[in-house]
Amino acid sequence: MLKVVTWNVNGVRARAQQIVDFLRDQRPDVVCLQEVKASPEQVPAELCSLPEYHCYWHGYKGYSGVALLMSRAAFGGRPVFAHPAFDHETRIVTARAGQLLFASVYVPNGGKDFEAKVRFLDALAEFAASAHVEGLKLVLCGDLNVAREARDVHPELQKPEQIGQTESERAQLERVIGAHLVDLSRLLHPDDDRLFSWWAPWRKLRERNVGWRLDYVLVHESLAQHAQRCDIAREVGTSDHGPVTAILDIDAPWTEPDPESEPETKPPPAAGSTQLPLF
Repeated sequence: MLKVVTWNVNGVRARAQQIVDFLRDQRPDVVCLQEVKASPEQVPAELCSLPEYHCYWHGYKGYSGVALLMSRAAFGGRPVFAHPAFDHETRIVTARAGQLLFASVYVPNGGKDFEAKVRFLDALAEFAASAHVEGLKLVLCGDLNVAREARDVHPELQKPEQIGQTESERAQLERVIGAHLVDLSRLLHPDDDRLFSWWAPWRKLRERNVGWRLDYVLVHESLAQHAQRCDIAREVGTSDHGPVTAILDIDAPWTEPDPESEPETKPPPAAGSTQLPLF
């Protein structure tokens, strides 16, 4: 079994212990975090020192940022971490292990720069299509900042002209999914009209489950038949998003550790990119 978690943590420094507790309780093999809002040097030590994971942090102070944590027990040696050329504002990091390609993604909200969101979603669709052409099995996780269908927003909050609910954004998200991907939450919960992962932090909306579905685990169609579960934990943590956990009945590709690469060191960063050494 391969357990994959995606979670917009809305500030890794504010929720470091909650994340550590969740990881040690759930023991996921792949962890995709978004909105870490911290440069690598600011990531709390208790997260950097997790011996169970290869960790890659990609962000800067106070805004955006993503991370990927890959289980040493499941994957062995360090996966290949990278950023697609369209990455900006530290919004995507990928990790390749064998023919599996994992991506932790934080799509722009679009409220301040809607065109940047359009460009990012277009590039994300091309990225997913290219991965399929290359024979890779993509597992794309994250806060995509689009509610896929009207029912992915609580009836009290539905506003067709609001960013995140517009027809044009939904069409772009369908292009991403159309690149041979499957939306696991909807596959496994086809009739659940309260399948929300984000709740505004007022009026007890979270307690009432009045929210939006913005967080996704999208997997290559060849992997979808192996999906065992995909659940949202509304009760976990104090972020305004809940973690989404998927379990696939597959094995992680094992990579032999390279003794010459330990301890792993920090490569020269790309423009706008930052990385922590792996611990």
